[in-house]
Amino acid sequence: MRRTLVINVVGLTEPMIGENTPNLHKLRTAGQLSYIETITPAVTCSVQATFLTGEMPDQHGIVANGWFDQQYNEIWFWRQSNRLIKGEKVWETAKQINAEFSCANMFWWYNMATTADFTVTPRPMYPADGRKIPDCHTKPAELRDVLTEKFGSFPLFNFWGPNTSINSSRWITEASKYVWQTNHPTLMLVYLPHLDYSLQRLGPQHPELIKDIKLVDKLCGELIDMALNDEARIIVLSEYAITPVTKPIHINRLLRENGFLQTRDELGLEQLDLSNSRAFAVSDHQIAHIYVHNHADIPAVRRLVESMNGVERILSREDSEQYSLNNPRSGNLIALAKPDAWFTYYYWLDDRRAPDYARTVDIHRKPGFDPAELFFDPTIRILPLSIMWKLLKRKLGFRQLLDVIPLMPELVKGSHGIVHNDKKYSPIVISSERNRLFNPTIHATAIKKLILDHIFA
Repeated sequence: MRRTLVINVVGLTEPMIGENTPNLHKLRTAGQLSYIETITPAVTCSVQATFLTGEMPDQHGIVANGWFDQQYNEIWFWRQSNRLIKGEKVWETAKQINAEFSCANMFWWYNMATTADFTVTPRPMYPADGRKIPDCHTKPAELRDVLTEKFGSFPLFNFWGPNTSINSSRWITEASKYVWQTNHPTLMLVYLPHLDYSLQRLGPQHPELIKDIKLVDKLCGELIDMALNDEARIIVLSEYAITPVTKPIHINRLLRENGFLQTRDELGLEQLDLSNSRAFAVSDHQIAHIYVHNHADIPAVRRLVESMNGVERILSREDSEQYSLNNPRSGNLIALAKPDAWFTYYYWLDDRRAPDYARTVDIHRKPGFDPAELFFDPTIRILPLSIMWKLLKRKLGFRQLLDVIPLMPELVKGSHGIVHNDKKYSPIVISSERNRLFNPTIHATAIKKLILDHIFA
C-alpha cells in the first residue's frame, strides 16, 4: 500500500492553475491533469457520493443536497449520516483488499455514522435557549477535544454564512496535518470549500477571485508538502465548476400562484404546507426536484414550469433515467436551469410574510438551498451595531433572531448543478503520478478506482 492524499478543492478549474497557484501548478507539471465528466446534479453531496462509491445517483441514492422524504412528510437538507449513501465506499473496498488499510475523512460530507476510521465534520451545539455554538464531531470522539485544544473551536461561522472566510479551510488544513502525522491513515480525504463560496458571491470572472485562489493554493501547498515528505501519492480534484448567473427562478411562487402550493399562517408569517400542497419544488442550485402528490397533476405542472424564463428542461421519471436520477427520493419531475439561471426556494409572495428563518442562516430548516446566506442584508442600517446588539441580548439569555440575511437573490453571481460542454467550466483532477490518468477526461464514477489505483498499484 502507498499512502494517498485526496484534496477536494471545490470549484477549481483548469484556467485557475498558473502563476497564481504555484503549488498546484507544480503538482500538475510533475504529474497529470484530466477533466472530470461530472454528474447531474453537479452538487456537493451527489458528486461526493459518486466519487466514493463509483455509482450514479439512482444507485447510491443521493439525488441532491436535500430531498422530500415522503414517509416523514419532511424536506431534509444537509443530513450527516453516511448510512444515507447506498453502495460500497472506497475505504470499505480498500479494507477488503488489505485489512491494514485505514481512512481519515476530513470534512467530506455524510461523515457521521460512518465506517471510515478517523473523521472530522462540522456539528454545532444547539442548546435549548436557541443558540448555535460552533463545534465539530469526530471519530474517535476524543479527537474532538484534542483538535479543539490545539486549534480552537471549529470556526463554523467562517465555514458558511456571510462571514465565510479562509479561516475554516485553514482550520481543516491544520486538523488534517495533525491527523495525518499522528494517526497515519493510508487514505486521507480533505475538503477545502473556500473557493466555492467566493465563486458564488462574486461570480467566476471577478478580479477579486485571484486573492482567494492564492489563499487556497497556499493551503494546498502545505498539504502537498506534507504528503510528499512521507512519499505519499496525491490527488487534487474538484466536484463541479461555478458558472456566472443572472436569473433567479422562483419556481415555488409560480406553483403557488397557480394553486398547487399551499401555505399555512403562523403568527402572521407563511410556512410551507407540505401536506396540503398538490405540488412543490425542492430547489438546489440549478436543479429542482418537483414533488406532485396527485399524478394526474403532473402534465399541468410540467407545462407550467416549462414556461418559466430560465428553465432549460423538465425531466419526467422516464427522462431522468438518462441522467441516472430515477430513484424513489427524486421528484416526479426534475427541472434543470439554463446556464445563467438558478432556482430559489422562495414560496411567499410578500417579503413581509416570509418565514422567520428566511432572513437567517438556517440550512436545515429552509426547504431548499439558499445562497443568499452568503450575504449580509445591505438594507440594514449600521449593520455591525445591529449584529452586536443582537448578540449581546443572546449572551444575556434572551432569545434573539439573527435576521441579517437579505431576501435579494440577485446578489448571487455564481451557481452550479448542470453539466457544461465548455472545458473552462469543467471540474478537474490532478494526479502526482504521470502514469495514472490515461485519458483527457475521466468520468466521476471512475474516481473511486483512481483512488484505489494510487493506493494499491
